[in-house]
Amino acid sequence: MGSKKSKKLKQVMMSTRRKLITHDNPQSPISEQYKTVRTSINFSSIDRDIRSIVVTSSGPGEGKSTTAANLAVVFAQEGKNVLLVDGDMRKPTSHYTFNVNNTFGLTSALSRQKTLRESVHQTDIKNLDLLTCGPIPPNPAELLSSRSMEQLLEDVYQDYDLVVFDTPPLLAVTDAQVLSSQCDGTVLVLSSGTTEVDNAKKAKELLDTAKVKILGVILNNREIKETSYYYYGSN
Repeated sequence: MGSKKSKKLKQVMMSTRRKLITHDNPQSPISEQYKTVRTSINFSSIDRDIRSIVVTSSGPGEGKSTTAANLAVVFAQEGKNVLLVDGDMRKPTSHYTFNVNNTFGLTSALSRQKTLRESVHQTDIKNLDLLTCGPIPPNPAELLSSRSMEQLLEDVYQDYDLVVFDTPPLLAVTDAQVLSSQCDGTVLVLSSGTTEVDNAKKAKELLDTAKVKILGVILNNREIKETSYYYYGSN
C-alpha cells in the first residue's frame, strides 16, 4: 500500500515538474520562446532596469502561473539572481510546481511572523529562489497594498536582481492591479482559443486604469500544426 502511495506521489511530482520546461528541456522550441520574451522585456527597459515583474491573466486557466515560473527560470539562466513570488493568495500553486511545502511564505513575511530570508525556499535551479504564498489570508488585497508589502519589496531589491510575481486573474479580484502599481512592469497572459476578446480588452483596461507599465502580452497555447509544440508569443 505504501509503495502505491509513493508511486502516485512521484507521478504527481513529475507531472508538476514538467511545467518547468525551460529547466528540463532548455533547448526546446517552447523554451526558446520564453527566452524571446526575456529578450523583449530586457529591451523594453533601456532607460531603467526592470527589477520587478507581475505576471497575470484575464481569467483562470490561461497559464499565468506556468508562464511566471518559466520566465523566472530563463532570467535565472541569464545570470540574474531571481526570486519567484507566489502572490496568488487565492489559489497558490508554486509549491506544487517546485515540490516544496507551503507552511510559510509571503504571508508569513508580510505578517512579520518570519523575515523575508527565513521565508524563502531555495530551489535546485541556479540563481532562482522561491517565496511561496504561505498560509492563505482572509484579506489578500489589503496585505498586498500594505506598508509591509512596500518594505518587503525594498528588502527583495537588496538581495535579488529581479522579482517575478505570480498573481490572480485581473477580472476575478483586484490583487494583480494592486501589486502591478508597485512594480516596474506587468505581463498579461492570454490563452489562444480560450480567452474571450472582451475579457482581454477588459483586462488591459484594468491595467491602464491602474497606470501600470504593460511589458507585453503572451499568447499561450497557440498550436503550430507542423510541430507538436505550442507557441508562446509576445507583443
